[in-house]
Amino acid sequence: MKSFSHKRHEPLSGKGVLINAGPTREPIDPVRYISNQSTGKMGIALADAAASLGAEVFLVLGPVNISPENKRIKIFNITTAAEMARQCIKLFPHCDIAILAAAVADFTPEITSPEKIKKSGEPITLRLVPTIDIAAELGKMKKPGQFTAGFALETENETQNAFLKLYSKNLDLIVLNSLRDKGAGFGWDTNKITIIDRNNNIHKFELKSKKDAAFDILNKIIELTESSI
Repeated sequence: MKSFSHKRHEPLSGKGVLINAGPTREPIDPVRYISNQSTGKMGIALADAAASLGAEVFLVLGPVNISPENKRIKIFNITTAAEMARQCIKLFPHCDIAILAAAVADFTPEITSPEKIKKSGEPITLRLVPTIDIAAELGKMKKPGQFTAGFALETENETQNAFLKLYSKNLDLIVLNSLRDKGAGFGWDTNKITIIDRNNNIHKFELKSKKDAAFDILNKIIELTESSI
């Protein structure tokens, strides 16, 4: 596979790249919420790498404690899955590539209490409803020439589940992470990825820094988009 040096080449020059990253928080009441352990490190690494390759980057970012290094990246801070969906749907028509790296909550409380729920000693029932599937929505919106990439974080039947997500959401590429791989997943500065594309090609990579993994992902996207021209 052809490799692109981010110091000497800008193969994404003139391209708009939408990236979402980090977790979302789904409020239960004014002080409690449902979330996950995502730190946003992989998505932010992708944003920095894409910007260094010449792209105009739009980063829709959930509540995290880190920021991109590249100051040219346009950041849209959100909190909930609904806010992330609205912003991604708004930006996608103006972008050539979307990389959906966020750990978006699959469910949100049906009712958010306007006041803090007091502990009474009795059990409570929290009814959850599905959130908008951002990857599926963008897959429906996708026009010829646009490219979408998603992520699949799996604990079992990893490859099978990744293929299912790739085709059901009309993605062009999916990045598979397994929580069974040490050093991969939430919180780590490293990642071990497998890239699967629409041609059913499977590319496995060794454990490496998330910054290096970001360039592996972008190199594959560049290769696939150039071959389709």
